[in-house]
Amino acid sequence: MLQTACADGIGCIFFVAVLEGTESVRRTLAVAVVSSGALICSLLSFIVIKPVGAQSNQNSSAPSLRPNEGGTIGGPNANAPATPPNLQCQGCHAPGKSLPYLAGSLFHTAPHADYDRGFHAQAIHNGAKAATCLDCHTKNGDMTTILPASDPGSTINRATIAETCGKCHGDKSVMQGSGISNRPFLSYRESVHAKAVARGNTSAAVCTDCHNSHDIQPASNAQSSIAKVNIPATCGKCHRTEADEFIQSVHGQAVARGVSRAPVCTDCHGIHNIKMPHDQNTATAVTALATDTCAKCHEGVTLTQEFGVASGRVSSYEDSYHGLASQMGSKVVANCASCHGVHNILPSSNPRSMISAGNLQQTCGQCHVGVGANFTKGKIHLTSDLASEVASHDMGILGTRIVRLIYLPLILLVIGGMVVHNALAWRKKVVAKRTQVRSIVRLTPNQRAQHWLLLTSFIVLVLSGFALQYPDSWLAWSLGSEFLRRIIHRIAAVVMILVGIYHLLYLALTSEGRLWVRDMFPRLKDVTDVIGNFAYYLGVKKEKPKIARFGYAEKAEYWAVVWGTIIMGLTGLMIWFKLGVFGFLPRWWLEIALAIHFYEAVLATLAIIVWHFYHVLFDPDVYPVNFAVIDGRVSEEWYKEEHELAYEQMKEQAARDEATEEAPPEGVRRN
Repeated sequence: MLQTACADGIGCIFFVAVLEGTESVRRTLAVAVVSSGALICSLLSFIVIKPVGAQSNQNSSAPSLRPNEGGTIGGPNANAPATPPNLQCQGCHAPGKSLPYLAGSLFHTAPHADYDRGFHAQAIHNGAKAATCLDCHTKNGDMTTILPASDPGSTINRATIAETCGKCHGDKSVMQGSGISNRPFLSYRESVHAKAVARGNTSAAVCTDCHNSHDIQPASNAQSSIAKVNIPATCGKCHRTEADEFIQSVHGQAVARGVSRAPVCTDCHGIHNIKMPHDQNTATAVTALATDTCAKCHEGVTLTQEFGVASGRVSSYEDSYHGLASQMGSKVVANCASCHGVHNILPSSNPRSMISAGNLQQTCGQCHVGVGANFTKGKIHLTSDLASEVASHDMGILGTRIVRLIYLPLILLVIGGMVVHNALAWRKKVVAKRTQVRSIVRLTPNQRAQHWLLLTSFIVLVLSGFALQYPDSWLAWSLGSEFLRRIIHRIAAVVMILVGIYHLLYLALTSEGRLWVRDMFPRLKDVTDVIGNFAYYLGVKKEKPKIARFGYAEKAEYWAVVWGTIIMGLTGLMIWFKLGVFGFLPRWWLEIALAIHFYEAVLATLAIIVWHFYHVLFDPDVYPVNFAVIDGRVSEEWYKEEHELAYEQMKEQAARDEATEEAPPEGVRRN
């Protein structure tokens, strides 16, 4: 068809020339036109037919480049076996081929070499699945989607880099088993960088700015861009001014010397979830600097032991005016960075330091406008180790010590004297109250013995139990080692269980015990007594209900002790003998038992403090203590006030007994 079209065109041109020229001119023109037409037709035929030949020869002699093995991560065939694609780029791009010549055998050599050194290629080499060229440069392996990075639709455009990396690193199912979490990607999406990219700022950092594009190395590799020693340089690609200040700072110099504990950018700002410096949810927020960010290093003793850096900086700051104001929510009060700087942190011996003696007036003047030189004379971290070293040179520290030496003995003498005076007065009044006539027996010796065993075992269980639950508390410290606390707790538990078993036998086998159960059993009158007492206390009624031997208060407390002893004993035994006796139970049963044991302990402890201690200690009618716990007796006045019904029944029974004793024997007449 192409040849026919060319011949028709040449014939038309030749016909026109013949009509308009002479014979010799017509012959010359005809030869020229025919030659030109033949040349044009040959060129057009070569251009149209040659690409087909190039494609047909693609699998013949051109050397093969195969950098895309296993390109299935994140695509539709993610679970299929990896099939290496046969990509012969030189079939079209080699010298003399139809498509542009792009260095032939050197095509993509540098990216290939970088990739081969990277983490992904090493993972594939070790038999794992990892991203290859197709995973990043195509959409689901479709090579027609390969576009230059400048194209907004490209998978490697700066606006879509995070999405491309997220196909793997944001998918928990893909990352599972690789030892890498998907949290870094999720954190990045909430960062200031990701939000800036979303707003159209393509200069904001994306994954490849920090991790590189092809030569991606783990942080454990000293050559990696995210190795700790290289972090300042990596961040400095964008934040040049801050990086220069940091490199000259005391932290930057320590990093350069190889001090692994020295902080770099990510220690303060975070790694992926980097927020604006004043964001309240970031480590660089005003309130977080002293309590979190700087405290990670400057509060403990590690730096003191290894490098001689003073510890306790945070606690001394928190005790100061600035620290107290910060704890109360102030957003403008000075924090660590206000005085020491942010990136340009230098020791006080450096003349350029913000806390150098020559710069203190200017530093303090940032907040305290018009401050004079005298205001800066003194130490800030008064309780730190460094302060103790310079005490002989600083009048503020020296004066503080003198004041402390005067006041501590004075406080001990004055307050101690007050305690002794009040203790003597309290003892005198207690003795006087105990000498009052208390003729009514409230508790028998057997019952008092049970009560004392229960009381002591309960207190020991509470102290040792909460010491085990909170091992960092002062209570745990006061009870010794964890092993000793466990032994104490178990001994007290055995005592309480034995007391409980004895009490059951006492109730069942003795007439005194059976009477106790009968009097302790809840009745409908207890409900009416509760309502009546509330009405009396609120002033609705003028008289309170008459209470029997045991009122609703004693009954509620007694049955709560029974219930609590059973629950605490059972769950405690499950925890103690979790493998032997209770090994048949699933693990989650023990977790439930631990939760019940803890919350029941909290409930019982608070009930004893709020309810029982009031009735036996703080009630004005028995204060400072109900002596029935000691000798089992109460006064007739108290018994009539608290248990009027029982008191009346007691009097009636006494009257009947007296009448029986005074009655003459049958058949005997009195004169």
